[in-house]
Amino acid sequence: MMEISTDKSKLQIEVIHQFLTETYWVKGKLLMKSKKTMDTCLCFGVYLNTKQIGFARIVTDYTVFAYLMDVFILLEHGGKGHSKQLMKVIDDEPQLKSCKTWMLKTADAHELYKQFGYSELKHPEKVMERLIRVSSFREG
Repeated sequence: MMEISTDKSKLQIEVIHQFLTETYWVKGKLLMKSKKTMDTCLCFGVYLNTKQIGFARIVTDYTVFAYLMDVFILLEHGGKGHSKQLMKVIDDEPQLKSCKTWMLKTADAHELYKQFGYSELKHPEKVMERLIRVSSFREG
């Protein structure tokens, strides 16, 4: 039976960290940094018979802005609709209903997110970013 929960006590941090440390977006992140990001975000764990098979986190002020990050379903559980179920639960999360601006970055899952209303920036000239060198993220 699949369950999606925001209960942080259920998160299996080693599973999350193991997956994320191999991704293109956070390759090599230290375990303590993974724990800190989970502590400060709204997290969604995806479980199959109590085993964690997926994850997503939201950086948010719970009022105006939400930034979707670190979304994944373990590869061996892919292709079964779990990502769509996770996105539906995130969309329906009562704590995030007043957030009108949602953002995310992806290199390869555009089609999934388009199904949930995400699109390319309508006004890219209004969006800026500041990138910090990667090595500073891995320190400490």
